[in-house]
Amino acid sequence: MRLLILGTGGMARAHAEQFGAIKGVELTAAVDLNEKLLGAFCTKYKIAERFTTLEAAIEWGQFDAVANVTPDHVHYPTTMALLKAGKHVFCEKPLATDYPRALEMTELAEKTGLVGMVNLTYRNVPHIHKVRELVTSGKIGAVKHVEASYLQSWLVSNAWGEWSKESQWLWRLSKSHGSNGTLGDIGIHILDFVNFGADVEMANIDCRLQTFHKAEGDRIGEYKLDANDSFVMTAGFDNGALGVVHASRWATGHLNELKLRIYGDKGGIELTHWLDDSELRVCMGRGVNKGTWRTLKVRPVKTTYELFVKAVRSGQTLEPSFAQAAKVQKVLDLCVVADADGCRHAI
Repeated sequence: MRLLILGTGGMARAHAEQFGAIKGVELTAAVDLNEKLLGAFCTKYKIAERFTTLEAAIEWGQFDAVANVTPDHVHYPTTMALLKAGKHVFCEKPLATDYPRALEMTELAEKTGLVGMVNLTYRNVPHIHKVRELVTSGKIGAVKHVEASYLQSWLVSNAWGEWSKESQWLWRLSKSHGSNGTLGDIGIHILDFVNFGADVEMANIDCRLQTFHKAEGDRIGEYKLDANDSFVMTAGFDNGALGVVHASRWATGHLNELKLRIYGDKGGIELTHWLDDSELRVCMGRGVNKGTWRTLKVRPVKTTYELFVKAVRSGQTLEPSFAQAAKVQKVLDLCVVADADGCRHAI
């Protein structure tokens, strides 16, 4: 498979390393508006062809698939152009900045028969697959209550760098730079964690968004700091269960932590994932009456990168698909509406 990498910023390095390690995948070209960044990237990963416009790369055309690692607001126009050019696309999350565009991308991929998948990176955590297996097998019975959170602390620490001085963080705080804030950036991950792990669909939600004061005039240089920093939502699920989901960049002491708790009428599951480790605990069987928990070990799973290569080779889209990402985007869009009008909304 001949792969083109579109965008050569920070996350592109992960794509190059992951895809480059898969047998039969050739990193054949890269595209970036920044020639200096592009040159350094291509040299490091031994990529022969380089382009400063997507149009030039499409005209050249000697590639089968694309890893789209552009900023969020660029996903839609670039992916649409690539699908129309007959190329399979592995897109960074979110698929688009709103549901109508995400749906349009999904429908075009399906109409053309091309593989369209999204890099929901936490599908690479093997423990979430074990969670889903326990739920779907009936081991914890009917799901009644779900709690989920995604906590980061980069607005109150320098663990990942000086956010107030680096564009890679500042754009995430500015609507005019294409950011939907914490909701759009990490909300998509925790909502997918819930949908996939608990094997339930959201039927209705309400939501509160909050943007906190961070600098004089709420601006740093060209960046107006107006994107949401925290959100809290409640959800009703299609099986009648209730849930609470929240996320924040102000979670002091939590560099990057996802937590999912699922409680059924026969048992409970608690998964915590950190940057470099995960823990899965269960309370089932005899443990239910005594409230005792045990930790489970799990086996590795194929990464989203490996699944995309498999999908392209077979011609059959696998999960996480454009359709799944669009479904989550619909919920994210409704969170904004619910925050504005203070009402509960059906999905």
